[in-house]
Amino acid sequence: MPPRHMGMGLVGLLVLWQAGIWLFHPPAYILPPPADVLAAFVRQGGFLLRNSLVTIAEIAIGLGCGAVLGALAALAAAAFPRAGRLIWPAVLVLQGLPVFVLAPILVLWFGFGIASKAVMATIIIFFPVASAFADGLRRTEPAILDAVALTPATHWQTLRYIRAPLALPGLISGLRVAAPLAPIGAVVGEWVGASAGLGFVMVQANARMQTDIVFAAMVLLALLTLVLRLAVDVATARITPWAPEVHHTNPR
Repeated sequence: MPPRHMGMGLVGLLVLWQAGIWLFHPPAYILPPPADVLAAFVRQGGFLLRNSLVTIAEIAIGLGCGAVLGALAALAAAAFPRAGRLIWPAVLVLQGLPVFVLAPILVLWFGFGIASKAVMATIIIFFPVASAFADGLRRTEPAILDAVALTPATHWQTLRYIRAPLALPGLISGLRVAAPLAPIGAVVGEWVGASAGLGFVMVQANARMQTDIVFAAMVLLALLTLVLRLAVDVATARITPWAPEVHHTNPR
């Protein structure tokens, strides 16, 4: 998604937000106007920045670990098909559990620090990456595999030099889906139990009816999500330069 489109979307949401304030005049503790949220940024900028860095660290660790583990799981399932038939049911069961069920258990196991939130983000990111990459590995063109079968290439060489490179667009799709989900795992973990982070800020501010602080944290999370998606787009464009994204336009 081009940055210009992201900016236009943000401006559109801001206009709708302000229009809702003018039309319905909700109390500030229910829906604060954008000016109040901006004032909260100015008033609590240092506090919000410190807690944003905690959440960013949790997301970065979770995104990195989830992407690597997901890619490795997909490669393992392709390399060992029989083992893959045993791995995927367990992965599906884990993915089917609601995050609010896992969060208290992870906090109990790993504590109130960064570890439990990073693990939560890793779990959320793991499945879309593993699923998309595994699907790409399964969808290698049969004609290509037939041609490779005529060469002395082994199963491992075929996986490394043919199937894995051709499946990289699938891995990219998984990363694009996972990147916006990364903040969810960190913030849910912070809601359950934390001493810092944007989720912690939201819980504390909500208990004090400081809705402007809650919305300020939400705006930061939204911006962080867009930055993550943009970073994935930039990184993946370098990983697969032979498969550029094509933007179609409507014919006139």
